[in-house]
Amino acid sequence: MAVTLLLCGSGASRIGIRSSALAELCACLHSVDELEHHPASWPWSEFFETVLDGRLAAEGGAFAPLWGPFRARYLLPLTDHSQRELDDELRDIERLPLPEFLAMSAQALVGKNTQDPLHRLVDDAALRKRFMARFRLISARHHQLASRLFADAEQLRADLLGFLRAVADTAFAPEWGKLRPVINAEVRHKVHTRNQLGDRVLADFPIATLLEDPPRVVFDKLYPASASVHESPCLLVPSVHGNPHTVIKHYTGFPIVVQYPITRGAEISLEVMRKRLAVLTDPVRIKLCQDILRNAASTTDLALRLDMTAPQVSRHLRKLREAGLVHGHRDGAVVRYQLDVEAVRRLGLDFIQALQR
Repeated sequence: MAVTLLLCGSGASRIGIRSSALAELCACLHSVDELEHHPASWPWSEFFETVLDGRLAAEGGAFAPLWGPFRARYLLPLTDHSQRELDDELRDIERLPLPEFLAMSAQALVGKNTQDPLHRLVDDAALRKRFMARFRLISARHHQLASRLFADAEQLRADLLGFLRAVADTAFAPEWGKLRPVINAEVRHKVHTRNQLGDRVLADFPIATLLEDPPRVVFDKLYPASASVHESPCLLVPSVHGNPHTVIKHYTGFPIVVQYPITRGAEISLEVMRKRLAVLTDPVRIKLCQDILRNAASTTDLALRLDMTAPQVSRHLRKLREAGLVHGHRDGAVVRYQLDVEAVRRLGLDFIQALQR
């Protein structure tokens, strides 16, 4: 499955690049909901869980399908204007016509890019009933959110915006303060690349392939769809917490948005590199890395798997954590550890592939 963006000689003028606090906020929320896919986001997740009260945490779980893998279109920039603040982006959602808000929400819940007949959901009771049957099969959470959406879409929008503003004012504000300089640096880098490559900057991603006749860029392993950059401008939005996913959303009348992960990361010193390589010379730590590559585990779990004592495992995990190769995440009374795949990947592709064998 792939998303194809038709270029049609559209040139650099059709490609915008900017940061989006709204897009990063929703990437942060998605990383909390699917933490096993975002191990580098564990420190943020721990901070998020300590700051949020029980009511907001429950609301976040209820709204989570909207920032799931398919992402509601309005949770990415709705305009291709120059830089906008989070308040501006939230007001864009407030001003979105209700039929569009309802259709974009339903699109995210059903997990398909179709627009027709979603625009008829406002006044077509039979169509809403059919969609409700589909949501029931997906999950109870999808079905409950869809019930709220169809019962009173305007109230759901108000509740959602209230939740996003509350998270923005508490947990996200300090995180955005740290992320914004990193993302803005990537924006400057990507603008320079776009000025050199024109619209073919869209092929400057690991999952993208440039094809000719007609000129087009194919993004692999997403969903089957196509859109024309000639008909809709394209906006590139870099993300830290979106890593490792690329999200592409297009909806008639709005810009195509590509939210892509920043993979270059900050440069690490020779001393950090030396420390990481030294830590990984121990065969026990290599085995630990293999065990927590795909699934997080507690110290007790790892001790049982490796026939070691918990203190022995703790000492090895401490060395890996100090080297920045492992992250710990509290799950109730238990701390679970998972490998930071990106940190290890930067040590060498052959090394990460060897761990995966």
